[in-house]
Amino acid sequence: MKAAAFSTFCVAMMTSAALAEDIQTRSVSFENQGAALAGTLYLPPDYRAGEKRPGVVVSGAWTSIKEQMAGRYAREMADRGFAALAFDHRGWGQSGGEIRFKEDPAEKTGDIAAAAAFMATLPEVDATNINGLGICASAGYMAAAATDNGNFAAVALVAPWLHNQQIVEQVYGGQEGVSKLIATSREAVISERRGEPRIITAASTTDKGSLMYQVPYYTETDRGLIPEYDNRFNLASWEP
Repeated sequence: MKAAAFSTFCVAMMTSAALAEDIQTRSVSFENQGAALAGTLYLPPDYRAGEKRPGVVVSGAWTSIKEQMAGRYAREMADRGFAALAFDHRGWGQSGGEIRFKEDPAEKTGDIAAAAAFMATLPEVDATNINGLGICASAGYMAAAATDNGNFAAVALVAPWLHNQQIVEQVYGGQEGVSKLIATSREAVISERRGEPRIITAASTTDKGSLMYQVPYYTETDRGLIPEYDNRFNLASWEP
């Protein structure tokens, strides 16, 4: 992977908070595993029909949708000359998928790969220069999707959550805590099969039982807690 040049570009992107007012956008959709995925393609202000720009597939933190951080970063990349795609993973936002609000790394990795393949078909995109930008949890998904994938030229990772068993145990209460979450996940899978998915609130400033109680970004109405946000978390997510 040729990450250095794109990573430098990403660092430059992060130093600017300005958002161009004349970024071009259009709604797009593509399929993965029989489900329709909804996305927004962001094009540079100076884009002209017939041009082929370098592309960027952008994916955000866990439980997030395309109108949150993925869309903001995609807009920033478009302002810097890229054709950028933010999309809703299966089961989230405006995308299809029978199982809703499940954070499944393998499934999301597959969605990212499908997004890159879709970008390669777009007339606005240089199919030989498609990059990946993964934020937080999607850093891991992005790295996995790009590995040995000819559709990716480079990847950049922002605030990457790249965990191993040791880190997971530190974060989730040791082996006992992890075991309890896995048990909860398996019970939720059984419940889902009965048609009774076990869903909790994802982010809240008042609900102590939410996934992210009083967590910054997600609970800020001008950033994460926007009207489009599903704000749901499927307890079957824990084991995957």
